[in-house]
Order: sequence, then structure tokens, then C-alpha cells
Amino acid sequence: MSARPTFDHELEQLNTDLIKMGTLVEEAIENTITVFQTQDYDLAKTIVEHDRQINDMEKIIESRSLSLMLRQQPVAVDLRFVSTALKVVTDMERIGDQAADIAELLTHMDGSHIYTVIQHIPDMAKNTKQMVHDAIAAFVQLDLELAGRVKKQDDVVDDLFNRVKDEVIKILKTDGAPVDSGIDFLMIAKYLERIGDHAVNICEWLEFRLTGEINHTKLL
Repeated sequence: MSARPTFDHELEQLNTDLIKMGTLVEEAIENTITVFQTQDYDLAKTIVEHDRQINDMEKIIESRSLSLMLRQQPVAVDLRFVSTALKVVTDMERIGDQAADIAELLTHMDGSHIYTVIQHIPDMAKNTKQMVHDAIAAFVQLDLELAGRVKKQDDVVDDLFNRVKDEVIKILKTDGAPVDSGIDFLMIAKYLERIGDHAVNICEWLEFRLTGEINHTKLL
């Protein structure tokens, strides 16, 4: 097999690995939604344990990407794909970490009645999960229009975060308020907001991949 078909095959495998890692990340977010709704703390512990799989995928993709750059010396367009793949897996790994952090917080809140009061965290989680799914799809499919929609959706997540803050502040002003649980819920909402920001980062790496222009990405 000549060099270019081999290289194209390896690029396709890199795409496949990105999709696999994205699936693991989406599952982690979906499971955090389930834990929030059902208080299934065994599932929460599973999320933390499965974060290692996401970390392993990051290492596989990093190794594949670096190998491609060293062995194949790709031209500009292909080099941008490989280099942005390295950036994207970093964002996905951090999303996995933040989903695990949410699960860890939830395990400490067994029996907290605040679950019945906070209304907008499940909506935040569903929106961020969709953002992550669409951001990865946009990157793999080279879909700038979809990437643009993801970036707009970030405004919705930011608005929901502000609503959660208002809800928690209202709760904490009441007598006998569960202060620790309130703070934990604020942390959960902040992690979800950051997941949305990582999805936006992925979309901006797509823009660089296609145009060579770098927009500002948030360091999270």
C-alpha cells in the first residue's frame, strides 16, 4: 500500500477514535442526569470508575496523533487536523473529569431534600450533553453550521446556570437551609457550565482546522 492511502486510513482511524471517546463522554453526562433524577449512588460510583476509560482513550489518541506527525510529516491541512485532534481530546478528557466530579459530589448528598427544589440542573445537563454530542459531530463531519449552533446553545446553558444560582441563593436564605448541599449544587452547575465551554472549544478547534484562524478558547 502506498504512503497516502495508508495515511488516509490512519486519519480515518483517528476520526473513529474521537467518536469512541465522544461516546464515552456523552454516556458519562447521561449517567450523571440519571443519578440526579434517581439518586442511584452505585451508578455515580461507576461514573467515577469509568473515567479511567476516557483517560485511556485520550492516551490512545494522543499516541496515534503524535505517531502520525512524526512518521508521515503531514501537509498543512492534515497537520491542522492532527494537531486539533490533540486539542479536542484534551477538552473531552476534561469533560469526563467534570462528569466524574459531579458524580462524586452527588454521592455525598444522599438523602438531601434539596433535590426536590433545584429545578434547572437536569435541563443544564441535557443541554450540555447535546452540545458535546453536536460539537464532536461537527468536528468529525467538518460542519461549521452545526458548530455555530453549539456556540449559540452555550448562551442557554449560561442562562440556566444563573437560574440555578438564584434557586440556591433563595434556598440558603431559608431557616435550616442545607448549606453544604447548596454549595455542592452550585459546584455541580459550575461543572456543567464548564462542560458547555469545552464543547464550544471543540467547535473553535474545528474552525481552526478548516480556516487556519484561531479564535479565543477558554482555558479550563
